[in-house]
Amino acid sequence: MKEYKILGLGGSLLFLNGEFDIDFLKKFRKFILKEIKKGKNFVIVVGGGFTARFYQMSASKITKVVDEDKDWLGIHATRLNAHLLRTIFREVAYPVIIENIRKKIKGEPKLIFGAGTRPGWSTDYVCALLAKKFKAKEIVSLTNIAYVYDKDPKKFKDAKPFKKISFKEYKKLIPSQWKPGLSLPFDPVATKLAERLKLVVKIVFGKNLKEVKKAIEGKKFKGSIIYS
Repeated sequence: MKEYKILGLGGSLLFLNGEFDIDFLKKFRKFILKEIKKGKNFVIVVGGGFTARFYQMSASKITKVVDEDKDWLGIHATRLNAHLLRTIFREVAYPVIIENIRKKIKGEPKLIFGAGTRPGWSTDYVCALLAKKFKAKEIVSLTNIAYVYDKDPKKFKDAKPFKKISFKEYKKLIPSQWKPGLSLPFDPVATKLAERLKLVVKIVFGKNLKEVKKAIEGKKFKGSIIYS
């Protein structure tokens, strides 16, 4: 089996001021294609971001929406975002978005895109499952913040960043349960699985592709490492 780099691409990175961030998508495409030419292979799981929250919020303004339906709206948003990415990588990407973890991959494609699969399973959780499937030892999570913090850095200026933090300590900072639309560097359900699988999770600001490259290559990078 080929060695695959498992990336979680936060859906929030795809948008800027309510529209697709075309400049970032162009740079990301160029970056991944360049890395593939060097011999790297990727599984990229795409989040729902603005799309998911927009649908969830809109439905909730009309009627009371149960969590399962919010999850399904989020799942379909991740799939739509993943199809956008697969489309712009058409020449190298596996033609089918991975929506069923158990489904066999034909051949050894250089680039595979994944999305949400079922209620209660975030895209972070899907990353962990795919890391297990492809025998990867780490996940590089591209988020809209550079570090894991002790509290929300958007609300608290004195938020403390962690360059390294154990899963045990990280779990103390986040909710214990998954809720649709939850926005965290790495969510609770995925955290428990990643810890059990003894994975390393690297958190990096996804629009800083120089740091993403360092994280992928195992070099020192600006971001956080969550470990067992």
